[in-house]
Amino acid sequence: MNTIKTSFRSWSVIKLAGVLLAAATGLTGCDTMPTGPSAGKIAAEPSHSEMIILREGDILKITFPGSGNLDTIQPIRRDGKLNLPLVGEVDASGMTPDDLQKKLVTLYSSQISTKEVTVQVQSSTFPVFVTGEVLHPGKILSDHPITALEAVMEAGGFNYNTANLKAVKIVRNKNGVMEHYTVNLKAVLAGDATKPFYLEPQDIVYVSERFSVF
Repeated sequence: MNTIKTSFRSWSVIKLAGVLLAAATGLTGCDTMPTGPSAGKIAAEPSHSEMIILREGDILKITFPGSGNLDTIQPIRRDGKLNLPLVGEVDASGMTPDDLQKKLVTLYSSQISTKEVTVQVQSSTFPVFVTGEVLHPGKILSDHPITALEAVMEAGGFNYNTANLKAVKIVRNKNGVMEHYTVNLKAVLAGDATKPFYLEPQDIVYVSERFSVF
C-alpha cells in the first residue's frame, strides 16, 4: 500500500513539473514570437523614405556616386520641377525619394558609370492657409508639423473682438474630396484636455465671425 502511495505521489510531482515547464515555455514563446495585429503592423510599416512625399519648396540634395560633378542641392519649384544638369527639367513633386532616385537612374543611364543616385530631403516646407477673423490672413509655410492653433498664431492670432474660437473650421482636400472639420480652440486655450489637431499640406483654416445677439 505504501508503494502505491509513493508511486502516486511521484507521478503527481512529475505531472506538476510538466505543467510548470509548459507554462514557462509558453511565456518564453510570447516574448520571442509576437503574434496578433501588432506583429502584422510592424511587418507592414513602410520605410521612412516611402512615407515621404516630395512637394514644392522641399530642398533636395542629389548625389551621384562616381560622378560628383553632377551633385546638386536645389528646391523643388512651385511647378513641381527640378532643373538638373544634362537632363534639364524633371518632375519631382508627388513622388517619394525612392521613386525619384529610380527615375534619375533611368534618365542618367547613359551619363553615369555607376547606376546609383541618392536623393535626400534637406529641408521640407508645406503651405497652409489661414483666413477669417485673424490679424494677418494668408499663406503660411511650415517646415515642421503644425497644429490649427499654431497656424492661427502664425497668422497674427485671433481678432478677439469678433472671432468665434469655439468653432474654427478646417477644410481639407483629400484625393479630390473636400472634407470639413470643426475645432474648439477656445477649449485648447483654456487648458482643457483636448487632442491637438495637426494640419496637412494645403489645409485651409477658417476662423468664423462670432455673431452677437442684441
